[in-house]
Amino acid sequence: MGFHQGLTAELYDRQYSNKVLLSRIWDYAKKYRKSIVWMMIAIILQGSFAALPPLLISRVLDEGIAGIPNETAFTILVAGVIFLQVMDFVFYYVIRRLLTRITADMNRDLSVDAFAASIEQDLAFHDRLSSGRIVSRITTDTSDFSMLIRLTMDVAGSMVQSIVIAIILFNTEWRLALALMAFVPIVMLVVSQFRKLARRVTTQGMRAMANVNATIKETISGISVAKNYRQEEKIYQDFKASNNTSYKVNVQRGLVLSIVFPMMRIISGISIAVLVYFGALSVTQGLITAGSWYMFLLASDRFLNPILSITSYWTQVQTGLSAAERIFALIDSKHSVIQSDNIKVDGLTGKIDFNQLSFNYPTGGNVLDNFDLHIAPGENIAIVGHTGAGKSSIARLITRFYEFQQGELLIDDLDIRKFDLPALRRNMGIVTQVPFLFDGTVEENIRFAAPNISREEITHLANQIGNGEWLETFSNGLDTQVGERGAHISMGQRQLVALMRVLAHKPAIFILDEATASIDPFTEYQIQQALGLILQRSTSILIAHRLSTVRSADRIIVLDHGTIIEEGNHQGLLEQGGHYAELYNTYFRHQSLQYVEEAGQILGKANTGKIAA
Repeated sequence: MGFHQGLTAELYDRQYSNKVLLSRIWDYAKKYRKSIVWMMIAIILQGSFAALPPLLISRVLDEGIAGIPNETAFTILVAGVIFLQVMDFVFYYVIRRLLTRITADMNRDLSVDAFAASIEQDLAFHDRLSSGRIVSRITTDTSDFSMLIRLTMDVAGSMVQSIVIAIILFNTEWRLALALMAFVPIVMLVVSQFRKLARRVTTQGMRAMANVNATIKETISGISVAKNYRQEEKIYQDFKASNNTSYKVNVQRGLVLSIVFPMMRIISGISIAVLVYFGALSVTQGLITAGSWYMFLLASDRFLNPILSITSYWTQVQTGLSAAERIFALIDSKHSVIQSDNIKVDGLTGKIDFNQLSFNYPTGGNVLDNFDLHIAPGENIAIVGHTGAGKSSIARLITRFYEFQQGELLIDDLDIRKFDLPALRRNMGIVTQVPFLFDGTVEENIRFAAPNISREEITHLANQIGNGEWLETFSNGLDTQVGERGAHISMGQRQLVALMRVLAHKPAIFILDEATASIDPFTEYQIQQALGLILQRSTSILIAHRLSTVRSADRIIVLDHGTIIEEGNHQGLLEQGGHYAELYNTYFRHQSLQYVEEAGQILGKANTGKIAA
């Protein structure tokens, strides 16, 4: 069912260097540089105040040991320590307040850009890739990215504190300070060796979580099918397996990431032992006072802790960088449909020409090969053929959902690649085989294509279809809630709402991939009325599954493996006795009134025979 696609990279994934990632992150951050400047000032002040207490404490200790009866000086020093701690808290609060706002703003911007990149992608992109995995990048990964911003600011504050403490230590006793600094390269070496491994396992963990999200989305979307076939246990086991995969990957990730911090604590412990030994020697030799020695021990912890924090944060930093890499890969993903110009059009006549066009999907062979088709403005054509003949591909090329490989496709004698895509699609109306409705009211779904249309105009259009009787089938008229994907209404009602949406849109080109679901004669009649209104005002391409739709077309195109083998009107093609006649007997004949009458007569004779017997 496509649940377990492994932890491989998506087709659009790419790797960025840390330099590129940080540059891209700064592009988002510089919009808020004023707040960042104030926050950096607060970080410098907070780091400075946090570094000073060991110095003052050592002075207090020396004053007590020396026995100087200067109670005033002693009191001032104690008050100074308290003041520094209070200021440390004040600036810490300011930093957190600014950081929370900056992080939320950047997270919002990144989510919006990632979502925009997703919806601007071609339909081919979404056909190939799991929507659940895309959702994971827009939600989970942007949240992890926010953590990167917070950690960066924490690291900046820690570095300021370490620098101030280093200056104090060198001014107190440079030999002991050098001994302490000797451990810094060791820490950096460990971190640099750990970085690549951390990035790899972190990326795998994110892919595993994206796989879980994709599984949840697919199973919930298909829950009605699962219940219909009593396969709840099956999808539960599928999810459980996917979740277990994520569990194993993330446990492995946790074990890898947990190695570094204990190693740093060992290094810290060794550094303290070195300071205890050489500090004691310095005191006995009179190089430093006991208070200064205590300050070294106290300050060394404050000096190394930020560096150790950097290493412990590094695991989370890798999570943030991996998240940023996945988000930017989505934002930077290339479009398969490329426009060579940006010509905007207000209206089209609807003339369409396929000239020697060849097209194939990335996963298969040629669908259309040197294909020619010419549709006059306002003409209504029906395209029929067996599954896989290329009917829907023609519609997808006209709407520029897919890119063709050779030949040309002209709209109003202009290369389709030269249009501004939004302007081109504003002139098109599409109803898919399974009409998609958004969760909301009937009116909201009709208004989706024409936001400025009034309720009175919608009612007027609705009354043109069977005098508006179709609206009476809804529980609350235009205010009826259709549910997610239109689940609260019937398929026939969904089709009517989708057709009303097209009527409100008033497109120059109309494409209908007609549903095959059986509907009652009353709804069938209303659908045909709605179709008739659309066909009067547009060039129409009807991928037909109903006999009534085929008959309403000006011309019928018969496709077989991407080639037009017959074309003409319904009666003429039937008389030819060719491929269309075969299709008619296979798909359409049972929908005809003649067939129904003949079937009724046969059934009547059979019942009469049973009674006589």
